[in-house]
This record gives sequence, structure tokens and C-alpha cells, in this order.
Amino acid sequence: MPKYAFVTGASRGIGAAIAEELAGNGYNLYLTCRNSSDRLKQLADRLTAQYGISCECFVGDIGDYHFVSECFSSISSLDVLVNNAGISYVGLLSEMDVKDWDSVIATNLSSVFYTSKLAIPLMLKNKNGKILNISSVWGNVGASMEVAYSASKGGLNSFTKSLAKELAPSNIQVNAIACGVIDTDMNKCFSVEDMEILKGEIPADRIGTTMEVARLVTQLIQSPAYLTGQIIAIDGGWQ
Repeated sequence: MPKYAFVTGASRGIGAAIAEELAGNGYNLYLTCRNSSDRLKQLADRLTAQYGISCECFVGDIGDYHFVSECFSSISSLDVLVNNAGISYVGLLSEMDVKDWDSVIATNLSSVFYTSKLAIPLMLKNKNGKILNISSVWGNVGASMEVAYSASKGGLNSFTKSLAKELAPSNIQVNAIACGVIDTDMNKCFSVEDMEILKGEIPADRIGTTMEVARLVTQLIQSPAYLTGQIIAIDGGWQ
């Protein structure tokens, strides 16, 4: 039977790595991004040619319910939902604009409600499915100068645990991956010196890779159904 997965924020970084890993495991893909349409199409074309899967792309604001609804209007079957899209804001909360707060919460948290709301009926038809949310260690402990990001990821963790309890009787598992420092564009706002200091705080003595996160996604997809409602950290022993 064909397998289908929906991945948000898939044009680069962790999302692109997850798309690659899923394609390699035979999943037909629905991929979204906000702005990088050319990059997303190039990824989709390469995965289609390399793995023989189908790949449909959607470009728009994942924090907008109307856009998400349009994406799902053409989807009739779904096995896996990966909520990866995320943005950050680094700065003092007192200096943060309301629009920036709203944007972080919409992209990182509200979008997960939108995609899950529309994916669940598709999974209920087969009484089977996996929802994986890409979170952060800051959702567990909070980060100074990243209050909005930390709040959105803390909310995502609670969302994960609550929805897992709701869907467990229907054989749909919901888990989250709390990432530590991963080598992505999101961290390019920090200087080389800052990143070296940060790396020195990590017991593994290195930054994590996007493919390590992607492989954990596929491992969770293949995990026993009894594993649900968990926030699993991948941080090199940092937090």
C-alpha cells in the first residue's frame, strides 16, 4: 500500500532532511514552505527522481488556517504528519513587537493545531497514524532572549502530551522531538565565537546534524504503538 507523509517547513534544514529520510523509506510526500518555492521544488524533483515517490509542494504561511486547509483539500490519505516549521526571535521581550510575537506563536504552535485538526480525520479512517512534532529543549527549560520561541515550544510539548492521550484509543501516536543545537540556518544569527562557546557546553562536544534528527523521526514512526505522548530530547546530553 502507498504510504503518505506531510512535512511542514521542508525546504531546508531539518525539514529537508526529514523529507529525504521519508522518501528513502518509500513515503509519498506533501511538503510545505513559506517562501523558498524554488528550493522546495528542486528538493521535490530530486527526491522524485532518486526514490521513485510522488511529491506535491505547497508554498504559503503555515500559520494561516486557510492555507493549511487548501493544502489538505487535495489529500485523501495520510499516514504521517511531521510538524517541523518553526521560526525564532532573539531579543529582549520588552523590545519585541506584538506582530513578531504573533508570528512566532502562529508558525510554531497554531500551525500544529491546524495541521493536526485536518490530518486526524484522514488517520481515523484507517485507525492508524503518527504525528511527530519538532520541538526544542527550550520548550522544557526556557531560554533567555527567546521567550516567545520557548513559550511556543513549551506549548507544543503540552499539546503533544494532551493529543496523545486523546488519540491513543484510535491507534494514532503523537510524540515530539526536543532538539538541542542543530546545524541549521536558524543558528546563523550567532557568531562563530558564540557557537564555539555553546559547543563547549555540550557533553558530546559537537553540534547535532539534521540527518540525526531525521533518522530519529523514522525510528519513531517505526516504534511500537505503546510509545506515545513522549518528548524525546536529541541534544548530545546538553540539557
